[in-house]
Amino acid sequence: MTTPEVAERSLEPTQPAVSVTDLEIQIAATRTPVVSDVSFDIAAGEILGVVGESGSGKTTVGLALLGHARRGLRIAGGSVLLGGSDILTLGDEQLRRLRGGSVSYVPQDPASSLNPALRVGLQLREVLEAHARDRDGGQIDERVAEMMREVALPDDRGFLKRYPHELSGGQQQRIGLAMAFANRPSLIVLDEPTTGLDVTTQAHVLSTVRELAGLHNVAALYVSHDLAVVAALARRVAVMYAGRIVELGTAEELFSAAGHPYTRRLIGAIPRLTGGRTLVGIPGHAASPGNRPPGCAFAPRCSLRIERCEEEIPALRPVGPEHGVRCIRAEEVIATEQRRAGDPIGHPAAAALSGALRLDSVVALYGRQEVVHSVSLSLAEHECLALVGESGSGKTTIGRAIAGLHHNWTGKITLGEMPLQASARRRSDEARRRIQYIFQNPYGSLNPRKSVGEIIEQPLRVFGTARGREASTRVAEMLERVALTAGYAARYPDQLSGGERQRVAIARALVCDPAVLICDEVTSALDVSVQAAIVELLGNLQRDLGLSMLFITHNLPLVRSIAQRVAVLHQGTIAELGDVAQVLGAPEQPYTRQLISDTPSLEVAIAEVGLAEPEVS
Repeated sequence: MTTPEVAERSLEPTQPAVSVTDLEIQIAATRTPVVSDVSFDIAAGEILGVVGESGSGKTTVGLALLGHARRGLRIAGGSVLLGGSDILTLGDEQLRRLRGGSVSYVPQDPASSLNPALRVGLQLREVLEAHARDRDGGQIDERVAEMMREVALPDDRGFLKRYPHELSGGQQQRIGLAMAFANRPSLIVLDEPTTGLDVTTQAHVLSTVRELAGLHNVAALYVSHDLAVVAALARRVAVMYAGRIVELGTAEELFSAAGHPYTRRLIGAIPRLTGGRTLVGIPGHAASPGNRPPGCAFAPRCSLRIERCEEEIPALRPVGPEHGVRCIRAEEVIATEQRRAGDPIGHPAAAALSGALRLDSVVALYGRQEVVHSVSLSLAEHECLALVGESGSGKTTIGRAIAGLHHNWTGKITLGEMPLQASARRRSDEARRRIQYIFQNPYGSLNPRKSVGEIIEQPLRVFGTARGREASTRVAEMLERVALTAGYAARYPDQLSGGERQRVAIARALVCDPAVLICDEVTSALDVSVQAAIVELLGNLQRDLGLSMLFITHNLPLVRSIAQRVAVLHQGTIAELGDVAQVLGAPEQPYTRQLISDTPSLEVAIAEVGLAEPEVS
């Protein structure tokens, strides 16, 4: 019988730049496994993608490649071989020399990798000086200029004298990449570096990563929850679940013949740019460390489970030359045709003669700077209108102006027949009740000191809609409606996952029966499987409650699954407006075509590996 170690080693290319074997990471206090039995190789110049839901262990594995474990965790076993040395056996001083030199790290939040008090040019110089003390000032200046050109940023003195807050998110992330590649490392770990970036900026960052890794022959581990993004960048992909690699193979194999049910469900949760079908999330959630089942960790959520699945942890075994699957029924799964997830969407018909919301010549400013230029829009009853565009295009400013959260605007906004004041404080309770806002960050939009029940009940008290037992009943009903249970009312936000927090935010917005719901990038911080569940929930609620919805996003494939019409914003003006199928299927404006071209999608990834689009089960 093939052992897991031999199976995993047989899947990888020869002469790896970095080799990870039997990596084990535990909770230090209890020795509970968090990551177990993880092995893989990465060749020089290769980018290995690592995907999975939050809590699967992706980032924990990435940090272990730097010899680091987050607070409360310990690296309990295994090896990480780089250049003949085991990183996990090095002392603190050796690790300090290694990091930034032979191994580099790019975090998810670009701002967290930069010192806000130092100019970017000085920070780039410090990275070079820390690992190459023999260089003189002139050589360092030349290298800084070269680094800036490599990441497609200006190398003039004016730009280098800027502080991080004077740069856009994409520029900050490119500075982070320049710092990571500065000393020509052998290995670079990229931890979701494009999460939160608009599609155009994301495309530039991904292109930069690909070019630099190939140019300098750097082995790269790219951590993400977005399989479409990873497939556009990496030739091989490792899928993680509950601290283990459950599938490892080429992108082509994963899309054409995925062998693990979890991988297939992940692919099914990815929105299609040519979509028009409902997204299907994965029922249930992954068990936390210490509560994982004795057999296959995915068994409780798997429709193909049998008794044996619950008795033993399957080995990661080869099912092809570069393809390994941790599933006892892998051959059966591969032999099954990958069916498309989701049915065609039946959007509710918009009431053409009845406008829920109207904007006429709205101009929005920050100080004296005009950022939205004479925008006119209408939102019909029962309609979902998507507002898309790159960062800085004015999407969120328009949404906040409608809600009265941004009050420096002129023009006219009408709710039904009611003209709205600029500031929410000057509007009537009825006007404020009828427009509700769901914010982007589920972790920052809920008061951590209040229970879920208190958070959802607050709008009822503010608007005098219900009190006492009636309010508690309404809270319980709303929790059930957003696919939670009444028992969640006693919990606090820190006891919830990101998806659960966003459901609570949705319940809070809907408990007072609004007419218009503004969703501002509500899925950008969520896994694709959780994103699918949230979008499915919002679509059902819109149909059931007759809501009008403004859906703000930079995720174009997502638009196909929820909206009837789409408005494309560019530099504060509407570049294109119309039916979703028309605008995304046959765009008229060059800017819209560029947005679509820059969007990582399942279809693009499939085309690049030369496959017909799969039917995903």
